[in-house]
Amino acid sequence: MSPASGRSVGDATTLAGLVTRLRRALRSGIRSEIPWERLPMAQVELLQRLQEEPGLRVGELAARQHLATNTVSTLVQQMVDAGLVERSPDAADRRVLVVTATTAGRAALRDWQRANARRIEAGLRALDPAERESLTRAIPALTRFVEALEAQGADPSPPAARPRRRPATVARGAESSASVARTGRGSGPRS
Repeated sequence: MSPASGRSVGDATTLAGLVTRLRRALRSGIRSEIPWERLPMAQVELLQRLQEEPGLRVGELAARQHLATNTVSTLVQQMVDAGLVERSPDAADRRVLVVTATTAGRAALRDWQRANARRIEAGLRALDPAERESLTRAIPALTRFVEALEAQGADPSPPAARPRRRPATVARGAESSASVARTGRGSGPRS
């Protein structure tokens, strides 16, 4: 391992630790204003996504958040019940429902964002002007960094290193063949 790559791994580890601590500090700092039971973090993240991309289908929302569709469907139903989002027919295909934030959902997200901004502003006031300026100058690079991570999705390995998966139909066919071999009969109708 070269000294540069060793430093890179160390920098990545340090940055990961700082991001974890930053998220924890922000979450715990605003929970006195916005309790978990009023607005869980998973719901905040869905509201943020719907603010960026209103009118997503549940499956699209799940894909964007890298979550299982049934998990997002459950979250969306909880949010519908709480009045934070609504489902409505898609204008392009009336058979499909899309999810949008309600006025109450947008207000809850705005309250959460303001509480976070107050927390960050308080932290920035504790720094000297040069440190504040350094953080401000880093915002574009941090934005590109987050976009690069989001583009990678849930799998951080380079595309060439990712294992190739068999299509689901092949895998199901293999299971059926194994079942026939084990039992001597398929799952079709018996004669």
